[in-house]
Amino acid sequence: MKGVHFLLILAILALATSIASAYDPSPLQDFCVAIDDPAKALFVNGKFCKNPKLARAEDFSFSGLNIPGNTSNPVGSNVTTVNVDQIPGLNTLGISLVRIDYAPYGQNPPHTHPRGTEILVVVEGTLYVGFVSSNQDNNRLFAKVLNEGDVFVFPIGQIHFQVNIGHAPAVAFAGLSSQNAGVITIANTVFGSTPPIYPDVLAKAFMLDKNIVIDLQKKF
Repeated sequence: MKGVHFLLILAILALATSIASAYDPSPLQDFCVAIDDPAKALFVNGKFCKNPKLARAEDFSFSGLNIPGNTSNPVGSNVTTVNVDQIPGLNTLGISLVRIDYAPYGQNPPHTHPRGTEILVVVEGTLYVGFVSSNQDNNRLFAKVLNEGDVFVFPIGQIHFQVNIGHAPAVAFAGLSSQNAGVITIANTVFGSTPPIYPDVLAKAFMLDKNIVIDLQKKF
């Protein structure tokens, strides 16, 4: 009897592990092309799905990642996203892609993806990249200088960044383990929320003068 209980516990643990490891739910069909018309669809994984028999090649393709993004902005970078909103056929497939362009000394500022791990490859230029682990791991910084062809992984939910440390523009591509990984840019979120977080809260959290916090909030 004990053996049966042991096998049952193992089976439950295995099931729990498989559920926890798949962040985007696995599809129960070959594909689920997103559609905006609920009258002709089923609701799966946050999107309505069209009848599979009506799917077309265009539902699984995107053009334009060869075009550099405009980096004329305060941070000097541009992210071109290719997720389920651009390729409806990505719905339920648990994957997406971005192109990141960096001006000289531009950066993709500290941010996090709440729903996906990111794997980045540098195709042009030199980047300084890194992520910071959680409080539980004492907020350790894992950072490295990447050259063309180098790859770096940013685990799901970890705050990470990339900085172009070269004199010329840089380009990277990244895959994410979600059809829509989401993004939370730390500075924008903390200092640019709507409505604003009380300055006293941020002043104490960041050990800053309240007037400095108010000035930072005006910038975002």
